[in-house]
Amino acid sequence: MKKTALFTTAACCAIIAPLQVHAQEETIVVEETAVVSEVPCKNHYYVDKTDNWFIQLGAGVAVPFVEGTDKSGDREHHFTANYNVGFGKWFSPYMGWRLAFNGGALHYEDLGMHKFKYVGANLDFMWDMFNSLGGVNSKRVFSIIPFVGLGGTYGWDYNPAGNIEGKHGLKKNTWALPVSGGIQLRFRLCKYVDFFAEGRASFYGDNFNNIAWGRPVDINVTVNGGFTITFGGRDYKSYNPCDYLGYINNLNNQVNDLRGALATTAAALAAAEAQLPCPEVVAQETVVETAPLMATVRFSLNSAKITDTEMVNVYNIAEWMKANPEQNVAICGYADKDTGTSTYNMELSKRRAQAVYDTLTNQYGINPERLSMAAEGSDVQPYDVNNWNRIVIFNVAE
Repeated sequence: MKKTALFTTAACCAIIAPLQVHAQEETIVVEETAVVSEVPCKNHYYVDKTDNWFIQLGAGVAVPFVEGTDKSGDREHHFTANYNVGFGKWFSPYMGWRLAFNGGALHYEDLGMHKFKYVGANLDFMWDMFNSLGGVNSKRVFSIIPFVGLGGTYGWDYNPAGNIEGKHGLKKNTWALPVSGGIQLRFRLCKYVDFFAEGRASFYGDNFNNIAWGRPVDINVTVNGGFTITFGGRDYKSYNPCDYLGYINNLNNQVNDLRGALATTAAALAAAEAQLPCPEVVAQETVVETAPLMATVRFSLNSAKITDTEMVNVYNIAEWMKANPEQNVAICGYADKDTGTSTYNMELSKRRAQAVYDTLTNQYGINPERLSMAAEGSDVQPYDVNNWNRIVIFNVAE
């Protein structure tokens, strides 16, 4: 202690002379900071770019509502086969889109049987009603999904021909731009496959069946059933802003501790100034005190795998140890007391510490002799927020 005091006095004298006027005029005010959060404590869901893509395959029936009556003057509707295929993506648990293709042959009466073939494409915007109103649940067995869409339909092979004139007589094919809407009923079969049944009504101008008279809007109603295959499974990732408040408050307390240390240093500086003029400087042994490390590695529930997000903290410790080759580090693992038994949590905390130890030595080339390991299981909880106790903490070792 005597050596330390002499060295401190000498060092202060060396740096005070050019700054003593400013040091006497400045007043250091230490203010504590506090984290006040108004963030709502609820889960926020999101989907990665590569997740929740799906394809649909189905078949059913179609019936047109267009001009025409049978020979007795009554309107009669005919059901024909309809086929559809589509692909799309759920970009959140609530909303998605798909590009759906459908087609077939249509029959209708107009003083005799008329028929033609068609194929269409629709860009649909889909809404998962149950996720929006009943809470997100990727394992829900039954869902109702309303949708609306815009598209285009090509018709050809009209028999008999219609009454719309083209450049070279009666038109032999038509293009139409429908607005459509419908409801899909979705039944979960497994993580990757759903069965669906849906009905769609498409509304066209008067040229859908290549006949323009009478009814101003032509309608085609389709009812289909089939299967949806979701790549990677229908699931969603989530985060809760409140999970981080405990860690932020802990860092805030560390900041306040450092500010207190700064105030203490300022007082020591003032005391050193009061001893001017400086005594003769005598070289003494340098005593270096090391600060505790603040890096940690968090783990998922019941896991000892280091995530890509937390790997940066392991990298930072490795770089710090390379920059400070005289320092050793103690690795201590912990577990959440709210999950698992005390015995199991002790083993889990050991595996977490071992995972960090192996990464530092095998991946980053740290000398194993500079590392030590310990495990506290769930008997010790460093943080008030239990989720934060699935952690490995580093400390400077002797």
